[in-house]
Amino acid sequence: MDVELSRDIDKFIEENKDSLIADIAELVKINSVSEYNEGGKPCGTKPALALDKALEIAERMGLSTRNCEDMIGYAQLGEGGVDCDRYLATITHLDIVPAVGWPEDPFTLREKDGYLIGRGVMDDKGPSVVCLYTLKYFKDRNIKLRYPVRALLGIDEEVGMKDVHHYLDNYPAPLFCFSPDADFPLCNGEKGICHGRIVENIKSENIIEISGGVVSNAIADSAEALVKSEKLENAERIEVSEEGEYWRVKATGIGGHASLPEGTVNAIGVLVDYLLANNVPSAAERPYYELLAKLHAASDGSVIGVDAKDDHFKPLTIIGGTIGMEDGKVWQTFDSRYPTSTNGEKIWGTIAAQAGDAATVIPGTNKPPFYMSTDKPEVRACIKAYNDVTGENREPYTIGGGTYARMFPNAVSFGPEHPERPMPDFCGPIHGVNEATATAWLLEALKVYIVALTSLEKLDF
Repeated sequence: MDVELSRDIDKFIEENKDSLIADIAELVKINSVSEYNEGGKPCGTKPALALDKALEIAERMGLSTRNCEDMIGYAQLGEGGVDCDRYLATITHLDIVPAVGWPEDPFTLREKDGYLIGRGVMDDKGPSVVCLYTLKYFKDRNIKLRYPVRALLGIDEEVGMKDVHHYLDNYPAPLFCFSPDADFPLCNGEKGICHGRIVENIKSENIIEISGGVVSNAIADSAEALVKSEKLENAERIEVSEEGEYWRVKATGIGGHASLPEGTVNAIGVLVDYLLANNVPSAAERPYYELLAKLHAASDGSVIGVDAKDDHFKPLTIIGGTIGMEDGKVWQTFDSRYPTSTNGEKIWGTIAAQAGDAATVIPGTNKPPFYMSTDKPEVRACIKAYNDVTGENREPYTIGGGTYARMFPNAVSFGPEHPERPMPDFCGPIHGVNEATATAWLLEALKVYIVALTSLEKLDF
């Protein structure tokens, strides 16, 4: 890459890294879990507050901003004003998944040994701030842009992506967009995403209460049940205690993102297996819990019969996200990330066939896979930017996660995560306890995005 450009970007990063971290800390302070219509805001008051804070940061940089009806917003640099219809964009999100079980305050950014720890620091508040500083570089250097660039800031990525639906229904789509909400070097395809709910057909007898997980697209790190039973004893990942005539059974696991089940332990599966092993469910209840055990037994779906693979993606994954009880009947949500060789209808139907009379499968959302050719100039420009900055020689990949990229007509997801780079034990994954990232990774991403946008500005769209 151009040596002078590289040195100039390094200088900019050195001058701005402290303020960048401080701005991330300001956003991490806000517990911005999307909650529809809470406080009169479409996605809740806290996500709206996070959006306002991010736009405030952008305005301080001298960028133009717009709040799009408290659903999404953007900062923009370049001629044409905030109403232009030919522009490039980045898109990140400021909403988060709930933070449960953290040993310290998840909304106070901590720095330790070169790592930043806090809910949203990698998913996706840290990258959001990086995108704003990417625009700041071009503004501070008075670089004339061929295409205006918008840093889009969503607030409903973790729940329903209603923010992007609203944006694309009311504003022109970008010529090209990348979403910093995945792994480097670049993701050019995303699996299909299928959700559903498995509802017990009879009212529970021996399971009085049951709960676990916080969102359907995360692997539960805790679950518990209040049950009728003979004497129960502690076991691996299980703690029991007496509560009057009942037993409280608590299970612990290792949480993580639904699309990345490797290395996790689903606490709901631990709980279900314990209840079955100790004959807690009645004879009538047992088929339902045996079905749940099949769901949790293998994240590739092979035990429950939905496994699938193709040439573009890694094999299907499926996890149980949350469990609860309503009107005396237990329900279990599931989240499947599937390749092109299957579809949501087949997944729902297969689980329903396995359920028989024990449960009813209620279909949820279903988003088909998308795949973008690696021959496209904009894809190659982004990959070259990453490899030039890092000195690596990596190629695009596909994922099981769902990012904003799938929502746009011409988009990819583009860093800044690095699962191939190990982190210390005190760091946790996105959606997990002690969510963390290395400060150096965010600063590296800032340089990559500046170089990428420099190249993208030269393409003909």
